[in-house]
Amino acid sequence: MESIVVLGSTGSIGSNTLDILSRMKNRYKLLGISFNNNTKKAIKQIEMYKPIFVCCGKNADINLLKNKFKNIRFLQGEEGIVEMISMKDVDFVVNALVGTSGLLPTYYTLKNKKKLALANKESLVIAGKIFSDMAKENSIEIIPIDSEHSAIYQCLEGRKGEDVDSIIITASGGPFLHRENFENITLEDALNHPNWSMGNKITIDSATMMNKGFEIIEAKWLFNVGYDRIKVVVHKESILHSAVEFADGSIMAQLGAHDMRIPISYALSKPRRLNLEFKINLADIAALHFENPDFERFSTLNLAYGALKKEDKNLSLILNAADEVAVSYFLNKKIKFTDIFKILKYSYAKFENNLNSDIFALKEETKKIKKEVSLLIKKEIGG
Repeated sequence: MESIVVLGSTGSIGSNTLDILSRMKNRYKLLGISFNNNTKKAIKQIEMYKPIFVCCGKNADINLLKNKFKNIRFLQGEEGIVEMISMKDVDFVVNALVGTSGLLPTYYTLKNKKKLALANKESLVIAGKIFSDMAKENSIEIIPIDSEHSAIYQCLEGRKGEDVDSIIITASGGPFLHRENFENITLEDALNHPNWSMGNKITIDSATMMNKGFEIIEAKWLFNVGYDRIKVVVHKESILHSAVEFADGSIMAQLGAHDMRIPISYALSKPRRLNLEFKINLADIAALHFENPDFERFSTLNLAYGALKKEDKNLSLILNAADEVAVSYFLNKKIKFTDIFKILKYSYAKFENNLNSDIFALKEETKKIKKEVSLLIKKEIGG
């Protein structure tokens, strides 16, 4: 039996991971969870899943938790997460943290040679080369949890990459796939995703398709392919989650219901599969539709490909930092939806970050860029 730690347990991915683990009690022992400030939900998870270690955010009421759960060891903050995943007894880490908070946990998971299931996009967007090199050096496989990358992973597993022609990442297109005018889009409009139930940040990224841009960058590092061999196809039904095209013209794809517990369960149970209730009937679906994305309206895709073309400038770090700030401003209704695109383009053109091989330096550089982007917003947009 393996001991597992789930980081970001109160988020969508973390919650679904705990649900899957409850079905795998013969394989995994839940050693620890981490959460930020959602104490109410964390208390329910502690009562239901009974972890041994719990790490909470700096602003969480740790004394309340300690008084309520006498037999649990509580940790706090980033230092607590690092301590927990570095424990000798930990075999497997699920990193479902959001934002740059996931960087150091990914680093210490790989450094300590733990198994890693990764849902934290920022780890590979900001430090893809560092982490892919670490994984190779320590013989650790990074198992993707994102539905698109999980689909590609499943299509490639057990196969050599020499006969792969291209990787095809599918995109739902979000709520504004065919909307011509983005000017009057409200926050409520942008949060109304047609297929997936996700956190607010990733839902907005889906609406701008920056999320797909980040997935392009992730795919480069996960599967060791050039940017010119990564394609994006819009598939509004979100049934075909991604595909791989081989040299002979064959295309292998993974299809399934749009429920994140399917890729999570595969990451934890592979090569076997759990018996899950999320079935689809192809006859009921009747038709699947595919189209090319509109690179003009969704300029975020061009920015992602451009970042990979200039890999030495680490523009993916700039994009990630600018997007975190811009989406935060939009979620707080300080800027318009169209301003997100403007901020990304401004930041992409204005800032530059020479690629650094030190994860701690990259993390500090991200903080610096985010501050500069905030100043840029106030100057250019007035947010």
